[in-house]
Amino acid sequence: MTLPLTILGGYLGAGKTTLINHLLRNANGQRLGILVNEFGDLPIDADLIEAEDDDIVSLSGGCACCSFGDDLLGAIRRLSELETPLDHLLLEASGVALPGAIAANINLISEVNVQSVVVLVDVETLPELLANEYLSDTVILQLVAADIVVLNKTDLVTSGDVDAAKGLIRAHAPDASVFRCAEARVAPALIMADCHFRDYVHGGDHHSHLTAQNLDMRTAVNPQEFARKLAQDNTVLRAKGHILSDQDHRNWTLQLVGKRFHLSLSKRPSTPGVVVIRLQP
Repeated sequence: MTLPLTILGGYLGAGKTTLINHLLRNANGQRLGILVNEFGDLPIDADLIEAEDDDIVSLSGGCACCSFGDDLLGAIRRLSELETPLDHLLLEASGVALPGAIAANINLISEVNVQSVVVLVDVETLPELLANEYLSDTVILQLVAADIVVLNKTDLVTSGDVDAAKGLIRAHAPDASVFRCAEARVAPALIMADCHFRDYVHGGDHHSHLTAQNLDMRTAVNPQEFARKLAQDNTVLRAKGHILSDQDHRNWTLQLVGKRFHLSLSKRPSTPGVVVIRLQP
């Protein structure tokens, strides 16, 4: 079975490490695998670390962290072959990395399925970065690749600054879902495929209400057409489940984030049904 993987990108200081630790503290029973470029400056909070060896750091709640350095495939395989399987992988890209390029490379690895590219943005420094002739190209390419943009540190600026930052993001990532937060406190369901979620996104004076809708899929449909229709719905953030095909009468597994979706033949028998996470207007 392939492991779902989320790529976390964003320029230096945007809050990626803070988000990783937040997700680990709010995993709610999910076993997470964390991929970091180097262990030299391990980003995981010390109280979450249970044991360390040369390759894998054991974290609380059955989670694990692995350094990939120049061997991303090897690190993914080490995590995917753990005795007790993980539920989700999170890859923290370096601050100057291009998450779109990382996603393209990982899509060639059969052990994982890239579910989304999440890019964190420091609302306070974004205008300055985009105006910098040396740094703007990197920041723009990070935004272009994003399925979800997390506008972080909104508690440090005015509402006008937030609106201005959202406008800048829209100019480069018009199809991405944009959420605002403080201290990288983002609902885990936005980052990972937790399909039983019903909660609020925290941050500043704004709360975006999310609802989970259960769709009965026992009537056969065309999986591609169904997935494409969901992807075109701007209120849909995530969808996951099983679709009965009207073409081969087999179950197909759907993973959808924003405008991107992936269909594969179901590995085991399952009742057709899809859970859709929507943004409530």
